[in-house]
Amino acid sequence: MALRTAVVIDYENVHRMARGTFDPQGDLREYLIHPMQFARAAIRERNDRQREGYPHAELSKVLVFRGRPSAQHEPTYYTRNTSQATQWRADGAVVTLRELKYTYQYDEHGRVVTDEAGRKLLASGSKPQEKGIDVLCALECVRQAQRDDIDLVVLASRDTDLVPVLDQLHDAHRDRPSLSAKVETVAWFDRDALRQGGSLQPTRPRKIWNTNLGRRQLEASIDRNDYR
Repeated sequence: MALRTAVVIDYENVHRMARGTFDPQGDLREYLIHPMQFARAAIRERNDRQREGYPHAELSKVLVFRGRPSAQHEPTYYTRNTSQATQWRADGAVVTLRELKYTYQYDEHGRVVTDEAGRKLLASGSKPQEKGIDVLCALECVRQAQRDDIDLVVLASRDTDLVPVLDQLHDAHRDRPSLSAKVETVAWFDRDALRQGGSLQPTRPRKIWNTNLGRRQLEASIDRNDYR
C-alpha cells in the first residue's frame, strides 16, 4: 500500500540551495523552482531508491511557505512573487506567503524617517529578511503528521532550526505509529562535484530517510514560466 504523502517546502531555502549546490556563481533567477514539479520529481526519486518490499510514496499534497516582498518597497518583486504564487496554486500547491521584514531609518528621536509621501525609508544597505517561515514549516509538518489521511511527511529544507520538529515526529512515529506519520527529508546533491546542499537530519541516534536530488531532478523542477 502506497504512503499518502505531504511535501512541506521551505521555498527560499530550496530555491537558493539549488543554485548553491549546482552553480554557486550562477544567476539565482535561473533556479526558480516550481513546487509541484519539485515534489513530483522528489517522490519519483525517493521511490526509485526504495529497496524491494518497502512501500512507495504517493503524492497527496504540496505545502509551500515563502516570504512576500513589500508592494511599496519592491513593487517589481512583489508583482512577480504574486504571479508565481497564483500559478503554483492553480497547478495544485498550497502556497502560504508571509511578509518580509524590512529595516527602516530612524531619526535622533527614535522615529521612523519618511519621505514627502509618508512612505517609510529603508536603512541604507539593509536587505529584507524572512521571519517565521521555519516556524510555519514546523507547525505544518506536525499538523500533517497527525492527519488520518497522511502516512508520510517529507520536509524540503536544510534549515537546522527545523531539527527539533524532525526529532518530535521521529519519536512520535516510533512510539505511536498509528497516530503519527513517518517523516523524511530531501536534499540537493551534485554527484559530479560531490557537493551536497545540506541534508537535514534529526538529533542522533535518531535516523530518518533522506533522498538526494541530482541534476535530473533539478531540471525537472525548474519553473520556466515567464513571470511579469
